[in-house]
Amino acid sequence: MILQDVIDDIHALYEDLRVYERKYGILSETFYELYEGGTEPENDDWVLDWSDWAGAYKLLIRRQEQYRETVRELKKRPSSLISLIAGGSRHEPVHIAS
Repeated sequence: MILQDVIDDIHALYEDLRVYERKYGILSETFYELYEGGTEPENDDWVLDWSDWAGAYKLLIRRQEQYRETVRELKKRPSSLISLIAGGSRHEPVHIAS
């Protein structure tokens, strides 16, 4: 996996989460906290949505951490972030640790 894939996933997940946030009227962070605490949907029609929503949020957290880990590692090397930006503008792949 390369860094651009992680960034693309993050953007797509934000779009997916926005749909659920608008539908249910709460932010994903709040929903996920309640979901992980065992809150059950009061409507059977919501079960699949809630499962998908929780999965998307959990994946977002993972992708954000992958992004942060990669940037942390790059910061340890001189000029790495500038090189990252320059390479990104040329669409050069940056491989990330799994």
